[in-house]
Amino acid sequence: MTATLVAKDLSGGYAHRVLFDHLDLTVAPGDVIGVVGANGAGKSTLLRVLAGDLAPLEGTVTCSPSDAFVGWLPQEHQRIEGETVGQYVARRTGCAAATDAMNAAADALADEASGSVDPADFYAVALDHWLATGAADLDERLPAVLADLGLDGVTLGGDPASALMTGLSGGQAARVGLAALLCSRFDIVLLDEPTNDLDLEGLVRLEEVVGGMRGGVVLVSHDREFLARSVTKVLELDLAQNTNTLFGGGYESYLEEREVARRHKREAYEEFADKKADLVSRARTQREWSSQGVRNAMKKNPDNDKVRRRAATESSEKQAQKVRQMESRIARLDEVAEPRKEWVLEFTIGAAPRSSSVVSTLNNAVRRQGDFTLGPVSLQVNAGDRIGITGPNGAGKSTLLGLILGRTTPDDGTAQLGSSVAIGEIDQARGLFSGEEMLADRFESLVPDFTTEEVRTLLAKFGLRADHVQRPVGELSPGERTRVALALLQARGTNVLVLDEPTNHLDLPAIEQLEQALEAYTGALLLVTHDRRMLENVRVGRRWHVERGQVTELA
Repeated sequence: MTATLVAKDLSGGYAHRVLFDHLDLTVAPGDVIGVVGANGAGKSTLLRVLAGDLAPLEGTVTCSPSDAFVGWLPQEHQRIEGETVGQYVARRTGCAAATDAMNAAADALADEASGSVDPADFYAVALDHWLATGAADLDERLPAVLADLGLDGVTLGGDPASALMTGLSGGQAARVGLAALLCSRFDIVLLDEPTNDLDLEGLVRLEEVVGGMRGGVVLVSHDREFLARSVTKVLELDLAQNTNTLFGGGYESYLEEREVARRHKREAYEEFADKKADLVSRARTQREWSSQGVRNAMKKNPDNDKVRRRAATESSEKQAQKVRQMESRIARLDEVAEPRKEWVLEFTIGAAPRSSSVVSTLNNAVRRQGDFTLGPVSLQVNAGDRIGITGPNGAGKSTLLGLILGRTTPDDGTAQLGSSVAIGEIDQARGLFSGEEMLADRFESLVPDFTTEEVRTLLAKFGLRADHVQRPVGELSPGERTRVALALLQARGTNVLVLDEPTNHLDLPAIEQLEQALEAYTGALLLVTHDRRMLENVRVGRRWHVERGQVTELA
């Protein structure tokens, strides 16, 4: 179906806070619109409003035709206890809901006393929607899609569709999410952070899927390379300026246009400010001259000569008239608002005293986890080494980090951690920040030398203010949990920094600031990432590639 979604004069947010307003957007077939902006600008909220999951504060969202199938895929892969891969895909594609609706319609059809609505019409509508979602042959299509994504009986064990979602790794769950997208029959697709936890191969496949869609796509992503390769337009939600702007062209074009627009706004304001300041200064001078003229006239005419006094008075009135003219010109100036400075995350990575010259050594180390085996691996990490680590999901990167950092013991071979090693880490799951403990309490427990005031000040610097610190850490958004982890890196000294997919859930300004902080960091760095731009921008001296349990050092 060819469908178009139109948002008109849209405002979204919550009762206490409007995140965006007066937003107009048309999503036509073939459009791939990337939504960008700082965390908290309302990107996910916008997708929810477009999907009909959240009512707008003002404005309307309409589809043409009205029965177009709009699919919304949230950023976090919600895992329900006991739910299988097949059930998860059916839920994400809308097939499960369509099946339930059709079954309810069938029950109403069988019940003659079903009410005023004709049950046959009700059933016909439900059946049409069920067929449109692809529910009729989903079970037949799913195995081939899973196998194509590397999720076969070998990786998931037995029947892949019967595997439990709660038993999958983050990377495997991300690929199941991609499988749901491949199996979907959406007319319009709304994707929230679809790149999270995907490896390089998965990212390439996602780009192919998005590029091949005939319907319109609206997506939120902080993966700069993915945006550059995929989007045809960019919608910027600017929280600092309280604006929303749609830029034609791709992501690189957006960056150039945004920079030009910001420069023009700054130049226009500076021109206005300079002109106003000049007029105000001239008016002040004229006013002083007028006052001085009256005083001089009084001094020079003690004999009360009427002619001379009249001439002096006329002169002062002319000065006063010039003052009024200046004030009139000031009033007629077109006011140009000063561009508000964007909030920028500025931080450094806390330094600890230098570790031993050898940080960690593995000698023929082997680690077995079920059917998976890492190794044998022999390598050495030295103080000051900057190592980029890549490899597909499930290849053993996290297992390798566990051995290097001394968290796990090898089944064969040896692993030795150096002395005076102070490890700072952002793990993929952001595991330090989960549960019901309040954020302020959790953070204080991790930095006992900090006072409560110092903790709150530091968290505020990372955009985590009063309404965040008294919330359970488990209720923070993924991006907020990542910001807390970055704050901890600044608070605690480290000489060995381990970053496992640090850009997941970070907004673009924060990613750029992290790259700058890494440039200034002097300790050992182990960087695991699938972010292609970060791999280009962060200086590394060594590259490791992990695949099928083997570690290769790249030239």
